[in-house]
Amino acid sequence: MDSLENHLLIAMPSLDDPYFNKTVTYICEHNDDGAMGIIINLPINITLNELLAQIEEDGDEKLPELAQQVLTGGPVSRDRGFVLHSPQSGWSSSLALSDDVMITTSKDILQALGSDDAPDKFMVTLGYAGWGPGQLEQEIKANSWLITPADSQILFDTPIEQRWQKATEKLGIDIAHLSTDIGHA
Repeated sequence: MDSLENHLLIAMPSLDDPYFNKTVTYICEHNDDGAMGIIINLPINITLNELLAQIEEDGDEKLPELAQQVLTGGPVSRDRGFVLHSPQSGWSSSLALSDDVMITTSKDILQALGSDDAPDKFMVTLGYAGWGPGQLEQEIKANSWLITPADSQILFDTPIEQRWQKATEKLGIDIAHLSTDIGHA
């Protein structure tokens, strides 16, 4: 199977896993060792401003007002933060995932959010989704996931609650017509 890096993994309605129900996952890495992705449509009950207040070492510093919802990126390492953002270099630990998307895991980007130094577009997640060698391929064969090339508009400009539907529409599929039955033609 070709690498699914920079693709969206769309949960089929038949996926029998309550954690991934109707999720869309951006695949950051996919190779013979497995896959790593960030769920982009699963909000947790905390705003970015609240998260920054929790991690701010100096409680006297005024924080920017950021009402953006923090997302859970997946069930693995939920205490680790990931920032998916539009391209902007200069952070301590960043990786370009495509021409339109970078991921940064260093704290310096969090300190810049809400300022003129922040990337134009971003989302903050806690945790990630991971698959062992061949695991994702097996789940795709079992019709648990649909795949489409990543789209920065879905990532950064589509409201969280509409990302699953918009990703399926990108495939030309009307979500109302997706069967929950498993099978191959």
